[in-house]
Amino acid sequence: MFKRLFIAIILLGAVAGGVVWFNLFRDKMIADFFANQPVVPNTVSTAEAQPGPWTPAIEAIGTVNAAQGVELTVETAGIVKQILFTSNAQVAAGQLLLQLDDVVQRADLEAARTQYALNRQTLERARELVGRGVSSSVSLEQSEAAATASEAQVKKLEAVVEQRQLMAPFAGTIGLPRVDLGQYVAPGTIVATLQDLSTMRVDFSLPEQELPFLRIDQPIEVRIEGLDQAFRGAISGIDPRVDPSSRMVAIRGTIENPEGRLTPGQFVRIRVELPQEEGVIALPLTVLLASLYGDHVYVARPKADTPDMLEARQVFVTSGRRTGGRVEIVSGVAPGDQVITAGQNRLFNGAPVAIDNTVNPAVQATEAK
Repeated sequence: MFKRLFIAIILLGAVAGGVVWFNLFRDKMIADFFANQPVVPNTVSTAEAQPGPWTPAIEAIGTVNAAQGVELTVETAGIVKQILFTSNAQVAAGQLLLQLDDVVQRADLEAARTQYALNRQTLERARELVGRGVSSSVSLEQSEAAATASEAQVKKLEAVVEQRQLMAPFAGTIGLPRVDLGQYVAPGTIVATLQDLSTMRVDFSLPEQELPFLRIDQPIEVRIEGLDQAFRGAISGIDPRVDPSSRMVAIRGTIENPEGRLTPGQFVRIRVELPQEEGVIALPLTVLLASLYGDHVYVARPKADTPDMLEARQVFVTSGRRTGGRVEIVSGVAPGDQVITAGQNRLFNGAPVAIDNTVNPAVQATEAK
């Protein structure tokens, strides 16, 4: 019985030893396989850090309006007799746009002109008689007063007739007519809108801290969402008062609009350009990564033991101003460093990298601006 027990123990030990040996052999083979397998570097794109010119800017949002724009209204009540414009037509300053019925007013004007002509003849005769010594000066004064009163009445009725007409106060583009022929309109009824679209203004607000950096004629750039075109202009007005509730200052810029691409009421993004600076390291915003320990970037540098291979090194930086898709790097990056702009999500300190700048979204976005 002891012999059989001894044999069973030996067999059990052999089986256990075989299992242990197999596990050790498997782990060694797996380790050897991965040790001999070449490490595939992460493909990244980079931008070289170089000091250069930097044009800082203040960014804001605003609204476009016409430099001249009004809602045309009538001054007096009446029936619409003629509508002398079509929507979106170009009208000249002083052009007749709408005519109200003025038959009664013109009749009154003709009667007043006739009376004025008669009073002028009476005045001439009175002067002639006074010159001959036949009539008194009192009669002459009465004739002069009558002539002056009738002249004033003519001017008054001419103004009444003019009030029955709606004239364009300036040249521009007229909008949709809001009245119809034969319609009775009251004073203040809006007939149409008139906008001078050749020159536009943009209204926006900036924090009071930016006020010392603003001046009249300072260049601005305006962009519309969805339109890949920038409109150049300049600041034409700065409100001297800061809004005490919002601590914002109102700014107005002027923009030329020869092609009519800008429309009153549009939402726009404004970039106020500040004086250009030299020797500033500015990189695409995509290089900057945030962490609990501060902002950092990845820099592609040669490996210490293999100079012909590159590895990613994490570098903490101090960032500054941001504008136009670029960020100012105040410290942490040296001139000539290849800063990684894309592919950082797979990186860590010492990770092998391969640079491929054929497709670099960050650089392309910056160049597009």
